[in-house]
Amino acid sequence: MADKADPLERIAAALERLAGAATPARADWLSAPAYVWSSEGARAVAAIEAPPLDVLQGIDAQRDAVIANLRRHAMGAAAHDMFLWGARGMGKSALLRAAARTVEEERPGALALVQVGTDALATLPALFTALAPVERRFVVYLDDLGFAEGDLQGPRALRSWLDGGVEARPGNVRLAVTSNRRAIVPRDMGEQDDPINPRDAVDDRLALADRFGISLGFHACDQATYLAIVAAYAAPLGLDWDEGEALEWAKRRGARSGRVAWHFVTELAGRAGKPV
Repeated sequence: MADKADPLERIAAALERLAGAATPARADWLSAPAYVWSSEGARAVAAIEAPPLDVLQGIDAQRDAVIANLRRHAMGAAAHDMFLWGARGMGKSALLRAAARTVEEERPGALALVQVGTDALATLPALFTALAPVERRFVVYLDDLGFAEGDLQGPRALRSWLDGGVEARPGNVRLAVTSNRRAIVPRDMGEQDDPINPRDAVDDRLALADRFGISLGFHACDQATYLAIVAAYAAPLGLDWDEGEALEWAKRRGARSGRVAWHFVTELAGRAGKPV
């Protein structure tokens, strides 16, 4: 009898494991300022890692727009989905995290940032379902989003989540997306290429970015802005620095950006034996 039962028990155990793997892990959506959502579910983050807002130089207009929008959202007023696009290393992600941390500190418990892993885009409807009944405001954050050429479903799903779809994000959730491309999808993407109506294909690509109420461009900085960013990062750490060396650092890396400036300041701090 035991021999006959063993296979059934193994099958039952396997089904239980499969059922558990298919169910995203539950989270206490009121306990933390931020969360990471993956294909395995949610994980609470005790603190949002971000630079102070005042050290983010050269993006004043973008900073003001993001912080104002998040403040409205946190207080329950109308707020926009946000699309931050443009040059690498110019503070798109840092600004979003810094603004979310600032608003959370101003209104503790009112707002939480939920970063979605690239492996979890297909599970966004499940995330929306989990967040909808929670008495809190959320910003669902998709960092460095891009769709491969030939990906038809991803862009269409994002459009549906933003507005108009049966699985659109709930009222207490706003989406924030960063991307290096203005249109998110490749310019040569043949999603709906129509030799008779080529304008339809162009409009379809642009319609994705146009779904966001706030769209902010981030552009490569000039020399003066780069040096201002270095100064803003170095000052709180009490670091002395040389302008010529800072410019040479950027030249060797082939770019001037906030990220390059931070790497330079990290190098200075390391030489001085200081943490960052």
